Order: sequence, then C-alpha cells, then structure tokens
Amino acid sequence: MTTALLSTARELHARPRTGRRAVVMTMGALHEGHATLIRSAREIAGPDGEVVVTVFVNPLQFGAGEDLDRYPRTLDADLKVAEQAGADAVFAPSVDEVYPGGDPQVRVTAGPMGERLEGASRPGHFDGMLTVVAKLLHLTRPDVALYGQKDAQQLALIRRMVRDLNFGIEIVGVPTVREEDGLALSSRNRFLSPDERRTALALSRALFAGRDRHAAQEALRARAREVPATQARAEALSAIGESRAAADARAVATAAPGGPAAVRAAARQVLDEAAHYDPPLELDYLALVDPSDFTEIGDDFAGEAVLAVAARVGATRLIDNLPLTFGTLGAAS
Repeated sequence: MTTALLSTARELHARPRTGRRAVVMTMGALHEGHATLIRSAREIAGPDGEVVVTVFVNPLQFGAGEDLDRYPRTLDADLKVAEQAGADAVFAPSVDEVYPGGDPQVRVTAGPMGERLEGASRPGHFDGMLTVVAKLLHLTRPDVALYGQKDAQQLALIRRMVRDLNFGIEIVGVPTVREEDGLALSSRNRFLSPDERRTALALSRALFAGRDRHAAQEALRARAREVPATQARAEALSAIGESRAAADARAVATAAPGGPAAVRAAARQVLDEAAHYDPPLELDYLALVDPSDFTEIGDDFAGEAVLAVAARVGATRLIDNLPLTFGTLGAAS
C-alpha cells in the first residue's frame, strides 16, 4: 500500500470515500504507540474504509518556556511508520492551513476539568489542544477518531467536547503502549540520557506499586468476606489452623490506610525515593481521580478511576497513568 501525503484540506476532501474514515491525530515523531493507534484504526475502518493520520505540531498548546521549537519534526520517517501500520493518507498541514487568519480569535475552552492536573501545570494547554482537535475533526471529517489512553486527561476532554458540542463522531481510546522496561512510549523519551531514563522508570514503577497494593487489598477483602462470623466456622478453621490467617486477612483488609489512600501511599513511596536519584525525579503531581471530571476520589469511591503522575527528569517532562477499579473484586481494568 502507498500512503498519500496531503498538505491541504482540499486535497483530503477530493479523495473518494467508501466505508468509514478513521482518523489518528498526532504531532509527529511517530513511534510504536502511534503505530498501534493506526493499526487499531485500520481494524475499525476495515478493508473498505480509510485511515487518515494527521501530523501537526500545534503551537496553541505549548505554553511559555515549553518545547515547541525543540519538539521533533520527522515527517519522512513518520510517513514510513504510517504506511507500515496501514494508513491510507497522512495529512500534514502547515500552520497557515490550520490557522489561515493567524491565531484564532474564537477558541474552545476546556472548562473546569481543563484547569486540573495537566491544566494547572500548563495553563491554556487544553484550550489550545481542544481548539486544534475541533478544527482537525472538521477538516478531516471522520466517522471515528482514535487517541491514546496515555494522555488520559486529554482523551477525557475530547470525549466531553464531542458529546457537549454534538460533533457526532465516535471517540475510541487505545491502551498505553510501553517499552519492555515499563516506560510509556512518548516522543519525548528520545530526549532522555541513559541516566535520566533510569530515573524516569520511577513513573511506571510508582503506578505499578499503586496497582499492586490495590490488588493485594482487594484480594484480602475478598478472603475476609469468605469467612462467616459463626462459632461453627471458627471452630472448623481453628481445627485446621486457619483461624489466625482468617483474622489477619480481615484485619489487614480493614486497616487504615486502605482503598485510595493506600494506593496513593504506595505510589508516592516510589516517587519519594526517586527524588534522591542522580539525576533526581522532580514530581509535578500524583493523583487518583475520577475520569469523568478528573477530581480526586474519596475513600468511599466505587467505580473506574485513573492513577496519574507527571514529573520532570532533567529538562524533559513526562506523564503516565493506569486505570484502576474500586468497589469490586477486580483490581485493575
């Protein structure tokens, strides 16, 4: 298959359409995480549909002092990655094509959810992101658009925008792709020195520690629930030497800190240790949030949650997250 390289919306709109059009939006510097998105889009579009990959480094979502000029631009390599993954076209517009009148006077505002976590650390970032996503959705006219779950807050905001503003487009989230050592794939990973990369692994290790603490806690609670408080059962347990184990399970399952507090504590311990590495990890935030609005969850929370972290290693800022489920026997979704 030959992937077409397009630079204008006119060229894209002139292409004949049969079947569904699936769009994957990127800022370029494509890696295996992007390739996974493109392959997922290919499956959704099917053999009769079309997969379009956008490559556009959006100046609106870079704040003062951020790495707009430093952000890698590798269009020739990106075209090869997109082609190998099954894309029909790469749409790589210029800034003038996307913003023909200069900086847009009318923009999409992310609202309160856009002011939390990433939004608090990068003011205006999500307004710029949603504005360009809205424009690219209009320019590419897809039936479905796919985004990575690594940018969990971004994905949640895009879903909210599409629903609140009646875009009529299906939004699909694709699980985070990780390298063998657990580091989430990111275009910014290439900026890490070998020592910085070793420190950066604390992000994923912290998330895994929180997940494992939650899984152990849920297992203990399940075990405790299986032990009824009856004299006959207690005598039977005692007879086979399990009464102490059952009591320990109940005690650990109900001990404080538990639930979300225990998850946060396990993750933070790893991050606190990494703050003393050479080079050190500089934590921006660790949060355990409700994905519907990205507010912190309470100890009585039940349902889907996101354990999210952001930190700097040297000059590179990285983010990562894991989904967790509270209030059921499952530990991680």
